[in-house]
Amino acid sequence: MEMGEIVKNKKSLFLALTFALGTGVAGCADVAPWERGDLAKPHMALDPNPTNSAMRMHAYVSREAASGGDSADGGGCGCN
Repeated sequence: MEMGEIVKNKKSLFLALTFALGTGVAGCADVAPWERGDLAKPHMALDPNPTNSAMRMHAYVSREAASGGDSADGGGCGCN
């Protein structure tokens, strides 16, 4: 490697790290105590209906007759 390439690589690495740090810090925010109740509501969850999601995944895997990360092999109506 030549000296110019090394300097170019360091500069691009520095810019990438600066960008990653900047986007990470921008996501941080203080939440006031009276706003925490709004964030704790069920519809703010990543999966607001975990039971429905589990049942859908079980039926899907059973119909696919394939092994997934969530359950065993299947093939049929979706019953156990």
